Amino acid sequence: MSFIDKIRACNAWNPSDFVPLWLDGARVGWLRRSACDQLRRWPEQFAVESGRVTWVGAPAEFSARTAALDAVFARLAEEGVVSHLHGERYPLTASTRERACCVIDRACAPFLGARAFGQHLNGYVRTAHGIEMWIGRRAADRRHYPLHLDNLVAGGLPHGLSLVDNLRKECTEEAGIPRALADRAVVAGAITYCRDSAGGLKPDVMYCYDLELPEDFVPVCTDGEVESFQRLPLAEVAALVRDTDAFKLNCNLTIIDFLVRHGFITPEEPDYLEILAGLRAPLP
Repeated sequence: MSFIDKIRACNAWNPSDFVPLWLDGARVGWLRRSACDQLRRWPEQFAVESGRVTWVGAPAEFSARTAALDAVFARLAEEGVVSHLHGERYPLTASTRERACCVIDRACAPFLGARAFGQHLNGYVRTAHGIEMWIGRRAADRRHYPLHLDNLVAGGLPHGLSLVDNLRKECTEEAGIPRALADRAVVAGAITYCRDSAGGLKPDVMYCYDLELPEDFVPVCTDGEVESFQRLPLAEVAALVRDTDAFKLNCNLTIIDFLVRHGFITPEEPDYLEILAGLRAPLP
């Protein structure tokens, strides 16, 4: 295995397996063909054609659009077509979070192939022996990737919360990082990828942060999502990413980006240019 294998795994999808979802002349999602068949059950809402689906019955108001989709997904979740409802609200948007046309349940975003946003933070320590990184192990009861390794802090970005406020919240919940320390996190750009998943298409945006931590800091999970933490030398973290499937899939990208920016992955890496491009894959 290699670093580029992990990037390719996060960008594995076949455009011919999906059709665009349109609203008001903008493409707001990508639907698997089986999802199109489900939406045929609501002909007053969705015009399903061979190469596209149009939300023709969308109300004009933000809240009414949200309610209309909630009714559809309540039925799909009841029937098991959608695995569950998460309870957290994500924007349905053709571009940015700020231009949402309505909100949907987080768990329903892949069904629609809707763009989703999250925040991932690399927490690290500078020691006499070099950089060491704090790594979390996901709890055994997590719905996705139980017991896999994870970034120190990582979470979805709900509608209505600013990036600053959500990062503070995630830092507190997942690692017990106090606000004053969390506010020292440095914005390190964004990673984009698009992947065919069990629930549908995931064209995702991850805002990335670096947080240099005091050597005596020890993270503590307060929301039950992390089973344990360990602090590892950067070379060991890199080997886990490159050579194993120990990490939750998209967390590999956040770490690879860190390795590039901190000079661990250099232009001598055979796939260097593909790695750089793959971390910012164009979203459909």
